[in-house]
Amino acid sequence: MLSGVPANRYQERPLDVPPVSNAIRFYCDKQPGSQPRPLPWFLTSTLSASIGRNGYYIACAWALVKAGSGSAGVATLLAIVSVVEFIASPLAGLTADRLDRRRLNIVADVARFAVLLATAFLLLYLDVVPTLCLSAVLFSICDRVALTASQAMIPLVAGSTDLATSNSSVFFVMQLGSLGAALLAGPLLSEHSPAPAFAALALFFLMSAGSLSSMRPGPVPLGVSRRNGFAPTVDRRLLRLFAAYALLYGGAVLVTVMGSSFIFEEQKGTAADFGHLEAAWSAGSLIGAVLVVRLTRAVSAPILHLVLLGSTALALMSLIALRAPWTLIVFAVLGSLYYLGRVSIEVTLQSRVGDSVLGRAKGAMHGLAVALGLLIFSAVTVLGDSVFPSTVFFSFGVVLLICIPTLGIGMAQRG
Repeated sequence: MLSGVPANRYQERPLDVPPVSNAIRFYCDKQPGSQPRPLPWFLTSTLSASIGRNGYYIACAWALVKAGSGSAGVATLLAIVSVVEFIASPLAGLTADRLDRRRLNIVADVARFAVLLATAFLLLYLDVVPTLCLSAVLFSICDRVALTASQAMIPLVAGSTDLATSNSSVFFVMQLGSLGAALLAGPLLSEHSPAPAFAALALFFLMSAGSLSSMRPGPVPLGVSRRNGFAPTVDRRLLRLFAAYALLYGGAVLVTVMGSSFIFEEQKGTAADFGHLEAAWSAGSLIGAVLVVRLTRAVSAPILHLVLLGSTALALMSLIALRAPWTLIVFAVLGSLYYLGRVSIEVTLQSRVGDSVLGRAKGAMHGLAVALGLLIFSAVTVLGDSVFPSTVFFSFGVVLLICIPTLGIGMAQRG
C-alpha cells in the first residue's frame, strides 16, 4: 500500500495466484474429514462489520444534517474521528500484537454493538450533536482496534493461499459491505428519529462477533515471517511504504471532504448526482479489489505503487477541466486506484514485517496516514469557499507528482 527489507531477511513468496473469485470459492469448499476453513467465517464477519461501520457513519451524517448542523457538523464529527484514530492507531497495533487477535476483534465488535445501542437510546432523550460526538469518540476507539486486529489476522486465515488473494478477497467483501450499507441507509433512516437505525446497525456487529467466535485460525503460512521482536524494524523502504499509503489515503480523504462541494457548488449538480459520485467510487473500488491479484503478478510492488500514485495524480488534476458524466468516470478510476494501492500495500507490509509486530506496523502506518488526513482537514477549513474544489484536487495531484521521484529513489532495486 514498496519494496521491503532485503530479501535475505524475510522469506517471500511470488504473487502467482488465481483471481479473487477463485480464492473465495476455494475457501468456501470443505474437504471431507477436514476442519472448516477459517476464511468463510472471517469474510462473513468482515461483511457484517463493514455494513455496520459504514452504516454508522452514514446515519451520523444524516442525523447531523437533519438536526440543522449541516456540513460543518459533519466536518466536526470527521475531525473528531480522525484525532481519535491518530491517537488510537499505535495503541491498537500494540494491543493486537500482545493479545489474541481473534478474541480482541470479538471484544471490539461487542463494544461497537454496545456503543450503537447506547447511541440509539440516548438519541431519544438528548440532543443529537453532543450525543453523536461522544458516540463517535467511543466508536472510533473500538473501530480502530477491530480493524487493526482484523487486518493483522489475514495471514492467519489465509492458510496456504497467497496473501494477495486473501487480501483482495477481504477488501472486495468490505466494499460489498459499503454498498450494502448505502442500500440500507434509505429504509433505515426513513423514520422520524435516527435511533431505530442505530439499533438495527448494532445487530451487524453482533453478527460479526458470532462469525469470529465460530472461526479457528490456522497456522501462519510460509510466506509470512514469524520473526520475533518488540517493534517493527523501520528502514527507508518501510518508510516509503508508509508514505505511499499515506498519500493514497490522503487522496481518498480529499474526495470525501471535497466531493459534495465539487458536485453541488462547482458542477451545479443535485443530491442524485452526488449519489452517482459515491456509486462510481464504490464500483471502481470493487474493480480495483478484483484486479489487484493479476497486477501484482505482472508488476513488482514498488513499481506498481509509483504507477498508482502517478495515475491518481493525473486523475485528480483532470477534474479541473471535466464535466459530468466524465467526472464520474474519473471518480470510478480514483476508487479503483485507491483500493489497488491499499490492497497491494497491505500485502507488501504483511510479507515484509514479522507477524509478532504486524499490528504495530499497521498502527504506525495508519497513524501517519491519519496525520496527513488531519492536515488536509485543516487546509480545507482554512481555505473555506475561497478556492474551487477542482483547484484543490489539482493542487494535491501536483503534490503527488512531486513526491513520486522521492519515493522512487532506490525502489526498483531489490536488496
